[in-house]
Amino acid sequence: MGMQSVAVACGALTLCLALTTATNPGFVVRITQAGLDYAQQQGIAILEKELAQLKLPDFSGKSGELHYSLSRLRLRDFHLPYSRITPISNVGLQVAISNAYTEVDGDWRVKFLFIRDHGSFNLKVENIYIKIILRLGSDTTGKPTISTLDCSAHISEVRVRFSGKLGWLYNLFHRVIESRLRKILENKVCDNVAKSVHNELQTYIQTLPVTARIDDKIGIDYSLVAPPRATARSMDADLKGEFYSLAHRSSVPFSPLPLAFPSDHERMVYFGASSYFFNTAGIAYHKAGALVFEITEAMLPKDAGFSLDTSIFSAFIPQLEKMYPNMTMKFRLSTPTAPFLNIGSEGISFRPIVDAQAYAILPNSSLAPLFLLSLTGNVSAVINVRSGRIVGSLDVGRIRISLKDSAVGTFQVSYP
Repeated sequence: MGMQSVAVACGALTLCLALTTATNPGFVVRITQAGLDYAQQQGIAILEKELAQLKLPDFSGKSGELHYSLSRLRLRDFHLPYSRITPISNVGLQVAISNAYTEVDGDWRVKFLFIRDHGSFNLKVENIYIKIILRLGSDTTGKPTISTLDCSAHISEVRVRFSGKLGWLYNLFHRVIESRLRKILENKVCDNVAKSVHNELQTYIQTLPVTARIDDKIGIDYSLVAPPRATARSMDADLKGEFYSLAHRSSVPFSPLPLAFPSDHERMVYFGASSYFFNTAGIAYHKAGALVFEITEAMLPKDAGFSLDTSIFSAFIPQLEKMYPNMTMKFRLSTPTAPFLNIGSEGISFRPIVDAQAYAILPNSSLAPLFLLSLTGNVSAVINVRSGRIVGSLDVGRIRISLKDSAVGTFQVSYP
């Protein structure tokens, strides 16, 4: 599911040509209804636990000549068997729960004329319907925010059973008790939901970081650039998606272009990345000096059939073997500028520029610079998903080689 979703999204992304006044994301995460259905399983389990901890107050009242009081109300487990989380356009999420049920135990005491009685009771509460609307947003630091925009609870069936032998007495006030407890529970459910969202869920969200350390050189900023966007079928989170150097963070010399996300909603989660996401990584690693690689004799396959020494260049650099006869060589590859990637409707294009510095390894293990080559190529790729597999094509154009510097004289490196 994950890799397929990534490929479908990235393969269908189209970059617009004009910048907008709003801050565009470098990375987008889309959660569809299928994804929300999966998340609902975890979220409802947490809500069940919270509702089971409802604290119900003692209360008393009067009905004609009958005085009653209920105390030590204890709520049993709260069961939410049927629930669904759906996005609401331009608002956030709706949590709808139906056919929920619970039980309440407690002690009762009554006084009717000269009769006094007391005991315990059990209250069965069934067919509870709860609707919660959550507003999603973001703060100035790019962290998500969540609040309860609306909550309603309705209980259609309440049945109380009193312990004792004076059935006619209980019938005088059981309907009053059921009505009072229904209203208390309906109010308490929404009060508890609002408090849990504010005190626990929102507090937890505020502790979440919006940056992460990739390695000892690079970090990534995935803060929100706008509040999460809800539609009738999905929830989109626009993230900054910017890599940066841990040693020195500087502004990026370009802005992210708008992303046109695909209309597909079959998968649970989709990820979309613009060229900004990849190119800030290239800039960060380039500034950190991480885009440097070495090719040595030890890296060659054992069946290569040749050794990486000055003799293999004798055909077109005869002076090299004279100056450094049969000496082992190594190459150091580096990028003179940060690599730049373009993502368009036709696929991915990449024009890498690599400097290859050749060295001769002297007997005392020091390095003698020989020559510096510049290699420039054109690479394009198209990625898609077919029958559940990632497929694509890669086209590597002609690599152009030029001589930038030489300590062994000039020589020809490009041919018609």
